[in-house]
Amino acid sequence: MMHSGFSTSQNCFFSLNLLLGQMTDLIYTEKELVQSLKEYIKAEESKLDAVKSWANKLDVLTRVSTLDPEGYLAHPVNAYKLMKRLNTEWSELESLVLQDPSDGFISNMTVHRQYFPDQEDEKGAAKALMRLQDTYKLDSESFARGKLPGMHHNAILTVDDCYDMGKTAYNEADYYHAVLWMQQALRQMDAGEEHVVSKADVLDYLSYSVYQMGDLPRAIELTRRLVAIDSSHQRAGGNLRYFEKLLSKQLNELNQEGQEPATEEPIQLGTYKRPNDYLPEREIYEALCRGEGVKMTTERRSRLYCRYHDGNRNPRLLLQPMKEEDEWDSPHIVRYLNALSDQEIEKIKELAKPRLARATVRDPITGVLTTANYRVSKSAWLEGEEDPVIERVNQRIEDITGLTTQTAELLQIANYGVGGQYEPHFDFSRKEEPDAFKTLGTGNRVATFLNYMSDVEAGGATVFPDFGAAIYPKKGTAVFWYNLFRSGEGDYRTRHAACPVLVGSKWVSNKWIHERGQEFRRPCGLTEVD
Repeated sequence: MMHSGFSTSQNCFFSLNLLLGQMTDLIYTEKELVQSLKEYIKAEESKLDAVKSWANKLDVLTRVSTLDPEGYLAHPVNAYKLMKRLNTEWSELESLVLQDPSDGFISNMTVHRQYFPDQEDEKGAAKALMRLQDTYKLDSESFARGKLPGMHHNAILTVDDCYDMGKTAYNEADYYHAVLWMQQALRQMDAGEEHVVSKADVLDYLSYSVYQMGDLPRAIELTRRLVAIDSSHQRAGGNLRYFEKLLSKQLNELNQEGQEPATEEPIQLGTYKRPNDYLPEREIYEALCRGEGVKMTTERRSRLYCRYHDGNRNPRLLLQPMKEEDEWDSPHIVRYLNALSDQEIEKIKELAKPRLARATVRDPITGVLTTANYRVSKSAWLEGEEDPVIERVNQRIEDITGLTTQTAELLQIANYGVGGQYEPHFDFSRKEEPDAFKTLGTGNRVATFLNYMSDVEAGGATVFPDFGAAIYPKKGTAVFWYNLFRSGEGDYRTRHAACPVLVGSKWVSNKWIHERGQEFRRPCGLTEVD
Protein backbone atom coordinates (compact mmCIF):
# COMPACT_ATOMS: atom_id res chain seq x y z
CA MET A 1 0.00 0.00 0.00
CA MET A 2 3.03 2.25 -0.05
CA HIS A 3 2.06 4.37 -3.04
CA SER A 4 3.45 7.85 -3.55
CA GLY A 5 2.23 10.54 -5.91
CA PHE A 6 2.74 10.28 -9.65
CA SER A 7 2.99 12.54 -12.65
CA THR A 8 3.23 12.29 -16.41
CA SER A 9 6.47 14.25 -16.59
CA GLN A 10 9.45 12.21 -17.74
CA ASN A 11 12.08 14.75 -16.64
CA CYS A 12 13.56 12.80 -13.76
CA PHE A 13 16.77 14.16 -12.29
CA PHE A 14 18.41 14.07 -8.88
CA SER A 15 18.09 17.02 -6.54
CA LEU A 16 19.25 17.28 -2.96
CA ASN A 17 16.83 17.25 -0.11
CA LEU A 18 18.70 15.93 2.90
CA LEU A 19 16.50 15.57 5.95
CA LEU A 20 17.14 18.49 8.30
CA GLY A 21 17.90 16.03 11.12
CA GLN A 22 20.55 14.37 8.95
CA MET A 23 22.10 17.72 8.15
CA THR A 24 22.05 18.61 11.86
CA ASP A 25 24.07 15.44 12.49
CA LEU A 26 26.56 16.62 9.87
CA ILE A 27 26.95 19.92 11.77
CA TYR A 28 28.07 18.00 14.87
CA THR A 29 30.24 15.70 12.77
CA GLU A 30 32.01 18.75 11.35
CA LYS A 31 32.50 20.15 14.86
CA GLU A 32 34.10 16.85 15.95
CA LEU A 33 36.39 16.90 12.92
CA VAL A 34 37.46 20.47 13.70
CA GLN A 35 38.39 19.37 17.24
CA SER A 36 40.32 16.44 15.79
CA LEU A 37 42.08 18.80 13.38
CA LYS A 38 43.07 21.10 16.28
CA GLU A 39 44.54 18.14 18.14
CA TYR A 40 46.51 17.20 15.02
CA ILE A 41 47.81 20.79 14.68
CA LYS A 42 48.82 20.79 18.35
CA ALA A 43 50.70 17.49 17.90
CA GLU A 44 52.42 18.80 14.76
CA GLU A 45 53.44 22.01 16.57
CA SER A 46 54.79 20.00 19.51
CA LYS A 47 56.79 17.83 17.11
CA LEU A 48 58.05 20.88 15.23
CA ASP A 49 59.08 22.57 18.50
CA ALA A 50 61.16 19.51 19.41
CA VAL A 51 62.82 19.46 15.98
CA LYS A 52 63.50 23.22 16.18
CA SER A 53 65.11 22.78 19.61
CA TRP A 54 67.38 20.07 18.19
CA ALA A 55 68.29 22.17 15.17
CA ASN A 56 69.14 25.22 17.28
CA LYS A 57 71.30 23.16 19.69
CA LEU A 58 73.17 21.44 16.86
CA ASP A 59 73.58 24.67 14.95
CA VAL A 60 75.49 26.18 17.87
CA LEU A 61 77.51 22.97 18.37
CA THR A 62 78.54 22.60 14.71
CA ARG A 63 79.58 26.22 14.46
CA VAL A 64 82.09 25.60 17.27
CA SER A 65 83.25 22.17 16.03
CA THR A 66 83.89 23.33 12.46
CA LEU A 67 86.09 26.23 13.56
CA ASP A 68 88.83 23.77 14.64
CA PRO A 69 87.74 20.19 13.96
CA GLU A 70 91.03 18.57 15.11
CA GLY A 71 91.24 20.65 18.26
CA TYR A 72 87.55 19.93 18.98
CA LEU A 73 88.01 16.16 18.61
CA ALA A 74 91.21 16.25 20.68
CA HIS A 75 88.92 16.33 23.67
CA PRO A 76 87.83 12.70 24.32
CA VAL A 77 84.37 13.76 25.54
CA ASN A 78 83.69 15.58 22.25
CA ALA A 79 84.82 12.54 20.28
CA TYR A 80 82.51 10.31 22.34
CA LYS A 81 79.56 12.66 22.00
CA LEU A 82 80.02 12.92 18.22
CA MET A 83 79.88 9.11 17.97
CA LYS A 84 76.85 9.04 20.25
CA ARG A 85 75.00 11.75 18.35
CA LEU A 86 75.53 10.19 14.95
CA ASN A 87 74.84 6.65 16.12
CA THR A 88 71.92 7.25 18.45
CA GLU A 89 70.61 10.77 18.67
CA TRP A 90 70.33 11.49 14.97
CA SER A 91 68.44 8.19 14.62
CA GLU A 92 66.09 9.32 17.38
CA LEU A 93 65.60 12.62 15.56
CA GLU A 94 64.89 10.72 12.35
CA SER A 95 62.23 8.69 14.17
CA LEU A 96 60.72 11.90 15.53
CA VAL A 97 60.54 13.46 12.06
CA LEU A 98 59.00 10.28 10.67
CA GLN A 99 56.29 10.24 13.33
CA ASP A 100 52.90 11.05 11.79
CA PRO A 101 50.60 12.90 14.22
CA SER A 102 47.90 12.85 11.55
CA ASP A 103 46.99 9.22 12.25
CA GLY A 104 44.23 10.15 14.72
CA PHE A 105 42.77 12.80 12.44
CA ILE A 106 42.88 10.53 9.37
CA SER A 107 41.26 7.71 11.37
CA ASN A 108 38.48 10.05 12.48
CA MET A 109 37.96 11.23 8.90
CA THR A 110 37.73 7.64 7.70
CA VAL A 111 35.05 6.81 10.26
CA HIS A 112 32.88 9.81 9.35
CA ARG A 113 33.48 9.85 5.60
CA GLN A 114 30.78 7.24 5.01
CA TYR A 115 28.21 9.79 6.18
CA PHE A 116 29.56 12.68 4.09
CA PRO A 117 27.48 14.09 1.23
CA ASP A 118 28.77 13.07 -2.19
CA GLN A 119 29.16 14.97 -5.46
CA GLU A 120 25.51 14.39 -6.35
CA ASP A 121 24.44 15.83 -3.00
CA GLU A 122 26.53 18.95 -3.56
CA LYS A 123 25.07 19.33 -7.04
CA GLY A 124 21.59 18.87 -5.64
CA ALA A 125 22.20 21.55 -3.00
CA ALA A 126 23.30 24.00 -5.70
CA LYS A 127 20.23 23.20 -7.80
CA ALA A 128 18.04 23.69 -4.72
CA LEU A 129 19.39 27.25 -4.36
CA MET A 130 18.67 27.89 -8.03
CA ARG A 131 15.14 26.51 -7.60
CA LEU A 132 14.55 28.94 -4.72
CA GLN A 133 16.11 31.74 -6.75
CA ASP A 134 13.63 31.13 -9.57
CA THR A 135 10.51 30.53 -7.50
CA TYR A 136 10.92 33.47 -5.15
CA LYS A 137 12.65 35.81 -7.66
CA LEU A 138 15.75 36.25 -5.54
CA ASP A 139 18.83 37.58 -7.29
CA SER A 140 22.26 36.05 -6.83
CA GLU A 141 23.34 39.06 -4.77
CA SER A 142 20.64 38.28 -2.18
CA PHE A 143 21.85 34.72 -1.84
CA ALA A 144 25.52 35.66 -1.82
CA ARG A 145 24.93 38.18 0.97
CA GLY A 146 22.55 35.89 2.88
CA LYS A 147 19.66 38.33 2.56
CA LEU A 148 16.78 35.89 2.87
CA PRO A 149 13.41 36.57 4.57
CA GLY A 150 13.07 35.19 8.08
CA MET A 151 16.75 34.35 8.46
CA HIS A 152 18.47 34.91 11.80
CA HIS A 153 21.87 33.46 10.88
CA ASN A 154 24.37 35.10 8.58
CA ALA A 155 25.65 33.05 5.66
CA ILE A 156 27.56 34.41 2.69
CA LEU A 157 28.77 32.94 -0.57
CA THR A 158 32.36 33.74 -1.53
CA VAL A 159 33.65 34.38 -5.05
CA ASP A 160 34.66 30.73 -5.25
CA ASP A 161 31.25 29.56 -3.98
CA CYS A 162 29.50 31.60 -6.68
CA TYR A 163 31.91 30.26 -9.30
CA ASP A 164 31.15 26.67 -8.22
CA MET A 165 27.41 27.40 -8.40
CA GLY A 166 27.83 28.72 -11.93
CA LYS A 167 29.98 25.77 -12.94
CA THR A 168 27.37 23.32 -11.65
CA ALA A 169 24.76 25.01 -13.84
CA TYR A 170 27.15 25.17 -16.82
CA ASN A 171 27.90 21.43 -16.59
CA GLU A 172 24.14 20.79 -16.76
CA ALA A 173 23.93 23.02 -19.89
CA ASP A 174 21.87 25.42 -17.75
CA TYR A 175 23.36 28.59 -19.18
CA TYR A 176 20.67 30.81 -17.67
CA HIS A 177 21.82 30.11 -14.11
CA ALA A 178 25.47 29.83 -15.18
CA VAL A 179 25.29 33.46 -16.31
CA LEU A 180 23.69 34.65 -13.05
CA TRP A 181 26.26 32.98 -10.81
CA MET A 182 29.37 33.64 -12.90
CA GLN A 183 28.28 37.29 -13.09
CA GLN A 184 27.95 37.35 -9.29
CA ALA A 185 31.42 35.81 -8.92
CA LEU A 186 32.80 38.49 -11.26
CA ARG A 187 30.96 41.26 -9.39
CA GLN A 188 32.43 40.21 -6.04
CA MET A 189 35.85 39.73 -7.63
CA ASP A 190 35.78 43.22 -9.14
CA ALA A 191 34.83 44.54 -5.69
CA GLY A 192 38.15 43.28 -4.38
CA GLU A 193 37.12 40.09 -2.57
CA GLU A 194 39.75 37.41 -2.11
CA HIS A 195 39.48 34.41 -4.38
CA VAL A 196 41.27 31.28 -5.52
CA VAL A 197 39.66 30.96 -8.94
CA SER A 198 41.17 33.18 -11.64
CA LYS A 199 39.25 36.00 -13.29
CA ALA A 200 40.12 34.45 -16.65
CA ASP A 201 38.25 31.26 -15.71
CA VAL A 202 35.18 33.22 -14.61
CA LEU A 203 35.17 35.29 -17.82
CA ASP A 204 35.67 32.14 -19.90
CA TYR A 205 32.53 30.46 -18.51
CA LEU A 206 30.54 33.69 -18.39
CA SER A 207 31.26 34.79 -21.96
CA TYR A 208 30.33 31.41 -23.45
CA SER A 209 27.17 31.16 -21.31
CA VAL A 210 26.12 34.65 -22.41
CA TYR A 211 26.68 33.57 -26.02
CA GLN A 212 24.44 30.55 -25.39
CA MET A 213 21.76 32.94 -24.12
CA GLY A 214 21.90 34.69 -27.50
CA ASP A 215 23.59 37.92 -26.38
CA LEU A 216 26.46 38.21 -28.89
CA PRO A 217 27.45 41.84 -28.17
CA ARG A 218 27.92 41.12 -24.49
CA ALA A 219 29.69 37.82 -25.25
CA ILE A 220 32.16 39.77 -27.41
CA GLU A 221 32.70 42.42 -24.71
CA LEU A 222 33.37 39.75 -22.05
CA THR A 223 35.68 37.77 -24.35
CA ARG A 224 37.68 40.94 -25.05
CA ARG A 225 38.11 41.37 -21.30
CA LEU A 226 39.34 37.77 -21.16
CA VAL A 227 41.86 38.32 -23.97
CA ALA A 228 43.11 41.50 -22.25
CA ILE A 229 43.77 39.50 -19.08
CA ASP A 230 45.21 36.40 -20.76
CA SER A 231 46.22 36.91 -24.39
CA SER A 232 47.51 33.33 -24.62
CA HIS A 233 44.21 31.76 -23.47
CA GLN A 234 43.63 28.64 -25.55
CA ARG A 235 39.99 29.42 -26.48
CA ALA A 236 39.53 33.16 -26.05
CA GLY A 237 41.02 34.31 -29.35
CA GLY A 238 39.14 31.75 -31.42
CA ASN A 239 35.89 32.45 -29.59
CA LEU A 240 36.27 36.18 -30.10
CA ARG A 241 36.79 35.83 -33.84
CA TYR A 242 33.84 33.44 -34.08
CA PHE A 243 31.52 35.70 -32.08
CA GLU A 244 32.49 38.78 -34.12
CA LYS A 245 32.00 36.93 -37.41
CA LEU A 246 28.62 35.64 -36.25
CA LEU A 247 27.46 39.08 -35.14
CA SER A 248 28.63 40.64 -38.41
CA LYS A 249 26.64 38.04 -40.34
CA GLN A 250 23.53 38.73 -38.27
CA LEU A 251 23.86 42.49 -38.76
CA ASN A 252 24.28 42.02 -42.53
CA GLU A 253 21.14 39.92 -42.66
CA LEU A 254 19.31 42.72 -40.85
CA ASN A 255 20.87 45.35 -43.18
CA GLN A 256 22.50 47.11 -40.24
CA GLU A 257 25.90 48.71 -40.37
CA GLY A 258 28.50 48.54 -37.62
CA GLN A 259 28.63 46.38 -34.59
CA GLU A 260 25.87 46.67 -32.06
CA PRO A 261 27.45 47.94 -28.83
CA ALA A 262 27.15 45.80 -25.72
CA THR A 263 24.87 47.23 -23.07
CA GLU A 264 26.56 48.76 -20.06
CA GLU A 265 23.83 47.42 -17.74
CA PRO A 266 25.14 44.63 -15.46
CA ILE A 267 23.62 41.19 -15.86
CA GLN A 268 21.00 40.55 -13.21
CA LEU A 269 17.76 38.68 -12.61
CA GLY A 270 15.49 39.58 -15.51
CA THR A 271 18.25 40.41 -18.01
CA TYR A 272 17.56 37.11 -19.78
CA LYS A 273 14.33 35.15 -19.93
CA ARG A 274 14.43 31.80 -18.21
CA PRO A 275 13.92 29.03 -20.79
CA ASN A 276 10.56 27.25 -20.75
CA ASP A 277 10.48 23.73 -19.35
CA TYR A 278 8.09 20.79 -19.04
CA LEU A 279 5.66 22.53 -16.63
CA PRO A 280 3.02 24.58 -18.52
CA GLU A 281 1.73 26.46 -15.46
CA ARG A 282 5.13 27.22 -13.95
CA GLU A 283 4.67 31.01 -13.89
CA ILE A 284 1.26 30.73 -12.20
CA TYR A 285 2.54 28.14 -9.73
CA GLU A 286 5.63 30.15 -8.76
CA ALA A 287 3.62 33.38 -8.47
CA LEU A 288 1.26 31.68 -6.01
CA CYS A 289 4.27 30.46 -4.04
CA ARG A 290 5.34 34.10 -3.72
CA GLY A 291 1.83 35.07 -2.60
CA GLU A 292 1.05 36.72 -5.94
CA GLY A 293 -2.07 36.05 -7.99
CA VAL A 294 -4.09 34.55 -5.13
CA LYS A 295 -7.74 34.89 -6.20
CA MET A 296 -9.22 35.42 -2.75
CA THR A 297 -11.79 38.12 -3.52
CA THR A 298 -14.03 39.92 -1.00
CA GLU A 299 -17.03 38.14 -2.50
CA ARG A 300 -15.39 34.72 -2.14
CA ARG A 301 -14.24 35.46 1.40
CA SER A 302 -17.83 36.28 2.33
CA ARG A 303 -18.75 32.71 1.43
CA LEU A 304 -16.18 31.19 3.80
CA TYR A 305 -17.16 30.26 7.32
CA CYS A 306 -15.81 28.64 10.47
CA ARG A 307 -17.77 26.18 12.57
CA TYR A 308 -17.57 23.37 15.07
CA HIS A 309 -17.57 19.96 13.39
CA ASP A 310 -18.73 16.83 15.26
CA GLY A 311 -18.66 14.38 12.35
CA ASN A 312 -22.43 13.92 12.24
CA ARG A 313 -22.58 13.51 16.02
CA ASN A 314 -19.69 11.06 16.13
CA PRO A 315 -19.34 9.96 19.81
CA ARG A 316 -15.61 10.74 19.79
CA LEU A 317 -16.25 14.31 18.65
CA LEU A 318 -19.38 15.21 20.59
CA LEU A 319 -17.62 16.47 23.74
CA GLN A 320 -14.70 18.04 21.84
CA PRO A 321 -15.75 18.88 18.28
CA MET A 322 -13.16 19.95 15.72
CA LYS A 323 -12.76 23.60 14.78
CA GLU A 324 -13.35 23.72 11.03
CA GLU A 325 -12.50 26.67 8.79
CA ASP A 326 -13.28 27.06 5.09
CA GLU A 327 -10.13 27.71 3.05
CA TRP A 328 -11.90 27.73 -0.34
CA ASP A 329 -15.48 27.47 -1.51
CA SER A 330 -15.31 25.55 -4.80
CA PRO A 331 -13.74 23.06 -4.76
CA HIS A 332 -14.46 22.96 -1.05
CA ILE A 333 -11.24 22.90 0.99
CA VAL A 334 -11.40 23.00 4.78
CA ARG A 335 -8.82 23.35 7.52
CA TYR A 336 -9.13 21.68 10.92
CA LEU A 337 -7.45 23.29 13.91
CA ASN A 338 -5.74 21.22 16.62
CA ALA A 339 -5.84 18.14 14.41
CA LEU A 340 -2.57 16.89 15.95
CA SER A 341 -1.04 17.64 19.33
CA ASP A 342 2.62 18.54 19.76
CA GLN A 343 3.18 15.20 21.53
CA GLU A 344 1.61 13.28 18.65
CA ILE A 345 3.71 15.18 16.12
CA GLU A 346 6.94 14.42 17.96
CA LYS A 347 6.04 10.73 18.24
CA ILE A 348 5.20 10.49 14.54
CA LYS A 349 8.49 12.17 13.60
CA GLU A 350 10.38 9.87 15.96
CA LEU A 351 8.84 6.81 14.27
CA ALA A 352 9.43 8.17 10.76
CA LYS A 353 12.99 9.52 10.98
CA PRO A 354 14.85 6.17 10.90
CA ARG A 355 13.14 5.12 7.68
CA LEU A 356 12.86 8.38 5.76
CA ALA A 357 14.01 7.95 2.16
CA ARG A 358 13.93 10.10 -0.96
CA ALA A 359 10.28 10.38 -2.07
CA THR A 360 9.45 8.74 -5.38
CA VAL A 361 6.85 9.16 -8.10
CA ARG A 362 5.28 6.48 -10.26
CA ASP A 363 6.16 6.61 -13.94
CA PRO A 364 2.74 6.35 -15.67
CA ILE A 365 4.26 4.50 -18.64
CA THR A 366 6.45 1.91 -16.90
CA GLY A 367 4.77 1.86 -13.50
CA VAL A 368 8.21 1.98 -11.88
CA LEU A 369 8.81 4.18 -8.82
CA THR A 370 11.61 6.67 -9.40
CA THR A 371 12.95 9.95 -8.02
CA ALA A 372 12.21 13.16 -9.92
CA ASN A 373 13.27 16.77 -9.73
CA TYR A 374 9.64 17.89 -9.48
CA ARG A 375 9.25 16.00 -6.20
CA VAL A 376 12.03 16.69 -3.72
CA SER A 377 11.32 15.44 -0.21
CA LYS A 378 11.97 12.55 2.16
CA SER A 379 9.10 10.22 3.03
CA ALA A 380 8.23 7.22 5.16
CA TRP A 381 5.08 5.12 5.60
CA LEU A 382 3.65 4.19 9.00
CA GLU A 383 1.14 1.45 9.81
CA GLY A 384 -1.50 1.78 12.52
CA GLU A 385 -0.21 -1.33 14.27
CA GLU A 386 3.21 0.23 14.81
CA ASP A 387 2.13 2.59 17.57
CA PRO A 388 -1.11 3.68 19.29
CA VAL A 389 -0.48 7.24 18.08
CA ILE A 390 -0.73 6.17 14.41
CA GLU A 391 -3.89 4.18 15.12
CA ARG A 392 -5.35 7.20 16.93
CA VAL A 393 -4.53 9.57 14.06
CA ASN A 394 -6.10 7.20 11.51
CA GLN A 395 -9.25 6.92 13.65
CA ARG A 396 -9.43 10.70 14.03
CA ILE A 397 -9.23 11.16 10.24
CA GLU A 398 -12.08 8.67 9.86
CA ASP A 399 -14.16 10.43 12.52
CA ILE A 400 -13.62 13.87 10.97
CA THR A 401 -14.22 12.93 7.32
CA GLY A 402 -16.85 10.28 7.83
CA LEU A 403 -14.91 8.12 5.37
CA THR A 404 -13.43 4.73 6.17
CA THR A 405 -9.65 4.56 6.37
CA GLN A 406 -9.63 0.76 6.21
CA THR A 407 -8.96 0.95 2.46
CA ALA A 408 -6.79 4.08 2.68
CA GLU A 409 -3.05 4.10 2.05
CA LEU A 410 -0.70 4.01 5.00
CA LEU A 411 0.02 7.31 6.72
CA GLN A 412 2.78 8.94 4.69
CA ILE A 413 5.21 11.19 6.55
CA ALA A 414 7.11 13.68 4.40
CA ASN A 415 9.88 16.10 5.24
CA TYR A 416 10.75 18.96 2.91
CA GLY A 417 14.13 20.54 3.69
CA VAL A 418 15.37 23.79 2.17
CA GLY A 419 14.46 23.71 -1.52
CA GLY A 420 12.13 20.73 -0.97
CA GLN A 421 9.08 20.81 -3.22
CA TYR A 422 6.45 18.83 -5.12
CA GLU A 423 5.50 20.60 -8.34
CA PRO A 424 1.86 20.67 -9.61
CA HIS A 425 0.36 17.19 -9.69
CA PHE A 426 -2.88 15.29 -9.23
CA ASP A 427 -3.40 13.02 -6.26
CA PHE A 428 -5.91 10.88 -8.19
CA SER A 429 -5.21 8.72 -11.23
CA ARG A 430 -6.57 9.93 -14.54
CA LYS A 431 -8.06 8.00 -17.43
CA GLU A 432 -4.67 7.71 -19.13
CA GLU A 433 -3.35 6.04 -15.94
CA PRO A 434 -5.92 3.24 -15.39
CA ASP A 435 -3.49 0.93 -13.60
CA ALA A 436 -2.04 3.42 -11.13
CA PHE A 437 -3.71 1.84 -8.07
CA LYS A 438 -4.67 -1.50 -9.61
CA THR A 439 -2.48 -3.52 -7.22
CA LEU A 440 -4.27 -1.99 -4.21
CA GLY A 441 -7.71 -3.03 -5.44
CA THR A 442 -9.31 -0.14 -3.59
CA GLY A 443 -10.20 2.19 -6.46
CA ASN A 444 -9.03 5.74 -6.96
CA ARG A 445 -8.00 8.31 -4.36
CA VAL A 446 -11.30 9.90 -3.44
CA ALA A 447 -9.92 12.41 -0.93
CA THR A 448 -6.75 13.86 0.59
CA PHE A 449 -6.23 14.60 4.30
CA LEU A 450 -3.04 16.60 4.83
CA ASN A 451 -1.64 17.24 8.33
CA TYR A 452 0.85 20.09 8.80
CA MET A 453 3.35 19.02 11.45
CA SER A 454 5.52 22.15 11.51
CA ASP A 455 5.46 25.86 10.92
CA VAL A 456 7.65 27.10 8.05
CA GLU A 457 9.53 30.39 8.32
CA ALA A 458 9.32 31.14 4.59
CA GLY A 459 7.92 29.26 1.60
CA GLY A 460 6.33 25.81 1.70
CA ALA A 461 2.74 26.79 0.87
CA THR A 462 0.28 24.34 -0.70
CA VAL A 463 -1.02 26.03 -3.87
CA PHE A 464 -3.73 25.26 -6.42
CA PRO A 465 -2.81 26.89 -9.77
CA ASP A 466 -6.16 26.16 -11.42
CA PHE A 467 -8.17 28.44 -9.15
CA GLY A 468 -5.45 30.51 -7.49
CA ALA A 469 -5.48 29.34 -3.88
CA ALA A 470 -2.53 29.33 -1.48
CA ILE A 471 -2.73 27.49 1.85
CA TYR A 472 0.06 28.07 4.35
CA PRO A 473 1.45 25.47 6.77
CA LYS A 474 0.42 25.88 10.39
CA LYS A 475 1.63 23.33 12.90
CA GLY A 476 -1.07 21.04 14.25
CA THR A 477 -3.67 21.91 11.59
CA ALA A 478 -4.92 19.75 8.72
CA VAL A 479 -6.57 20.45 5.36
CA PHE A 480 -9.03 18.19 3.56
CA TRP A 481 -10.51 18.08 0.07
CA TYR A 482 -12.15 15.64 -2.32
CA ASN A 483 -10.21 14.62 -5.44
CA LEU A 484 -13.24 12.99 -7.12
CA PHE A 485 -16.75 14.20 -7.80
CA ARG A 486 -19.62 12.03 -6.56
CA SER A 487 -19.86 10.69 -10.11
CA GLY A 488 -16.38 9.18 -9.68
CA GLU A 489 -14.87 11.58 -12.21
CA GLY A 490 -11.65 13.32 -11.24
CA ASP A 491 -11.85 16.97 -10.17
CA TYR A 492 -9.06 18.42 -12.30
CA ARG A 493 -9.24 21.68 -10.36
CA THR A 494 -7.48 19.93 -7.45
CA ARG A 495 -4.12 19.87 -9.23
CA HIS A 496 -1.85 21.27 -6.51
CA ALA A 497 1.77 21.74 -5.49
CA ALA A 498 4.00 21.98 -2.43
CA CYS A 499 6.05 25.16 -2.90
CA PRO A 500 9.80 25.00 -2.25
CA VAL A 501 10.79 25.60 1.36
CA LEU A 502 12.82 28.82 1.42
CA VAL A 503 13.69 28.94 5.12
CA GLY A 504 13.10 26.18 7.64
CA SER A 505 11.87 22.61 7.44
CA LYS A 506 8.38 21.42 6.54
CA TRP A 507 6.87 18.24 8.01
CA VAL A 508 3.54 16.86 6.79
CA SER A 509 1.61 13.61 6.99
CA ASN A 510 -0.71 12.55 4.17
CA LYS A 511 -3.65 10.18 4.27
CA TRP A 512 -4.97 9.28 0.84
CA ILE A 513 -8.47 7.85 1.17
CA HIS A 514 -9.69 5.46 -1.55
CA GLU A 515 -13.11 4.79 -3.11
CA ARG A 516 -13.72 1.27 -1.86
CA GLY A 517 -15.76 1.19 1.36
CA GLN A 518 -17.24 4.67 0.84
CA GLU A 519 -20.34 3.43 -1.02
CA PHE A 520 -22.68 4.30 1.87
CA ARG A 521 -20.52 6.97 3.46
CA ARG A 522 -20.33 9.11 0.31
CA PRO A 523 -22.92 7.71 -2.11
CA CYS A 524 -22.29 8.08 -5.82
CA GLY A 525 -24.11 10.73 -7.85
CA LEU A 526 -24.67 11.34 -11.53
CA THR A 527 -23.54 14.95 -11.58
CA GLU A 528 -20.14 16.51 -11.08
CA VAL A 529 -20.78 18.41 -7.87
CA ASP A 530 -18.59 18.88 -4.81
